[in-house]
Amino acid sequence: MCDSLLVLNIKVTERKLGWFAEKISQTLLCVLLRSRYLRQYCSSDTTSTCRRKMEVIELGEVDLNCPSNCQIHNTHFFGTDRQIIRRGQAFNFYARFQNREWDDSVDQAVFTVETGLRPCESNETKCTFPMGKCLDQTCWSASHKIHQPKCINISVFPPSNSCIGRYILNMQITSCGHTYQRCLGDFYVLFNPWCADDPVYMDNQAHREEYVLNEHGILYEGVHKHITSRPWHFGQFEEGILDICLKILDMGASYHHGSDRDHCWRNDPVHVSMVVNHMISSHTTNSIIKIPENNDYLKGTKPFSWNGSVPILQQWYNGRCRPVRYGYCGSLASVMCTVMRCLGIPSRVVTNFCFPCSIENPLGINEIFDCTGKNLCGKDKLWRYHCWNESWMARRDLNQCCGDWQCLDPTPLETGRGLACSGPTWVRSIREGELDMDYDGHHMFSRVNSNYVGWLSQNNAKRTKFFCDAWPCGQRLITKSVGSEQFEDITGAYKYEIGMISSVKNKEACYRAYRRIHPGYCNASNCHIERELSSLKNPFLSDSGINMRLKMANCPMYGEDVQLHWLLENLRNENKNLKFNLCAQIITYSGCPMDQFWKDSVNVTLGPREVKKIPLCISYSQYGPYLCDHNIMKVVAVSDPECGEVLMVSRDIVINRPPVIVKLLSQPRLKVPCTAEISFCNPLQEDMKNCVMTLEGCGLFKEPMTIE
Repeated sequence: MCDSLLVLNIKVTERKLGWFAEKISQTLLCVLLRSRYLRQYCSSDTTSTCRRKMEVIELGEVDLNCPSNCQIHNTHFFGTDRQIIRRGQAFNFYARFQNREWDDSVDQAVFTVETGLRPCESNETKCTFPMGKCLDQTCWSASHKIHQPKCINISVFPPSNSCIGRYILNMQITSCGHTYQRCLGDFYVLFNPWCADDPVYMDNQAHREEYVLNEHGILYEGVHKHITSRPWHFGQFEEGILDICLKILDMGASYHHGSDRDHCWRNDPVHVSMVVNHMISSHTTNSIIKIPENNDYLKGTKPFSWNGSVPILQQWYNGRCRPVRYGYCGSLASVMCTVMRCLGIPSRVVTNFCFPCSIENPLGINEIFDCTGKNLCGKDKLWRYHCWNESWMARRDLNQCCGDWQCLDPTPLETGRGLACSGPTWVRSIREGELDMDYDGHHMFSRVNSNYVGWLSQNNAKRTKFFCDAWPCGQRLITKSVGSEQFEDITGAYKYEIGMISSVKNKEACYRAYRRIHPGYCNASNCHIERELSSLKNPFLSDSGINMRLKMANCPMYGEDVQLHWLLENLRNENKNLKFNLCAQIITYSGCPMDQFWKDSVNVTLGPREVKKIPLCISYSQYGPYLCDHNIMKVVAVSDPECGEVLMVSRDIVINRPPVIVKLLSQPRLKVPCTAEISFCNPLQEDMKNCVMTLEGCGLFKEPMTIE
């Protein structure tokens, strides 16, 4: 149009100005030819540029940036060859293109993440979201920025309420009207104690390092007056453990009725902890560890021979998820601690000394003795110690806005409805006696507040209460200290400490708990409940006018004689003539009485206000043949019923194991062989035969090494 108009105007000019026509015609022809040439050239160049710009962008190499992401997400301890990230925190990766730059005007990307066997958007196990300019931290989102020519840096944000587990990441690209997709691989999402929006958030870095990242722990055993310890390797970052932990969630999914396939419960640490707790030893067919019946473990591994969680979990996984034989409360709690730390939930193992296991009365534990002092096997058991697990989380189901310790006991115990594990139970609710607000609160309360009652059985018919100074149940609760090899006493978290004000608060908690445990006392007065609680106690020795206690004169090692001092004090201004029967008996850690191997009888005369110290000796030759893996014996002195009031004093004694000393003969260096010397001294006066030494080391041995 423009060219025609220009030519027309020029012709008109030619007619008017004839004498100048030839000159103008030549000039115009030159301009027209040049203009048409330029238009043709520019049109050709523009068409070529548009053609190149409209080409479908071709996705090339994708770098998931695993080493950097794992470092930022505190998951590099698993290794850096896999994408393991924590929810509530973005991760980055790089996408390179083969033919041109990314152009937001013609290129769009949509991501899809899926987890579980049947991913579904309705139960939040599948999510599709576009890639934008910035992240939305309330849901799954993605953003990008230019990194290098033909390369963009993509950030993906998993929200703090996303399900944990293994995900598949797909990327769909729409470019110039053409759509295609590619699977970018898999990645793992864990709970995030570093994220303030995650219910497992823990605001203390030293605590996170201890309760999430530390692979080494200590188990506390023995009795409350003689606490022993041994190391335990949790190994939550060992090769293959994460996949085993997710397999545990798969096998235990049926615990949530109707949701055995959709994985939707995996976003809640409360439900995850319940599944793990159930799977440790309560699952009917696929539990991880089996506890021996009647202390018979001839068909499996001795419960006390395990030194770490990794061999137990590997044996369960490689054995088609069949229970490992055998374990005890310490190994059960430790394996659970491994699984919880691996999944990102801060956890620790707690030991409770003087742990009652009563069937008939939740707040009373009965031990029965005969006139020789022998502990008779009754329905109730007073465990010398018991281990369980504590995990840190904010309980949304209890409207908690901040995290706190929750008690989880994976050991199946008699509850009146059969054997079952317990928890999660808010530790503070146990101390306050608020038992109707939580799972198994009354069971956990009774395990730290039951009253001990000792009985003398005469002719299997008449029972008489002893005068004795019984230690209360839940005498001491301890766990490993943060960043230290020492233990921390946490008894005050479960029950109020002794004192005037604390004693009042403790009584109030007991009254509340009693009303909830015994519905018949729902409207009973405090005085009525106090009388009931008092009936569950023994009269004190001082009420009889006598004080007694058994005091250790030495700390016996295996092979050494046991030396005790029996201290007696007459509190009255009159003579006391008493006859006592003494005995010693092997006791398992779970309170089962074994062989009675020593007996004696002593006549004692005490003058007014007199104090006596009587030495007692039990030789190794007497206890050695009977001592079992638990290394615990009980010494009891019982007065003859014919002398009047029945008095009793007892002492639990732990026989120390001889130490094994490991000494490095050279300075250890990474990837350089190192020599160590292992020494053990035979404490006996006889040869030791058929000895077996088992060596384990994190990063040193792929599996335990046995030396005969």
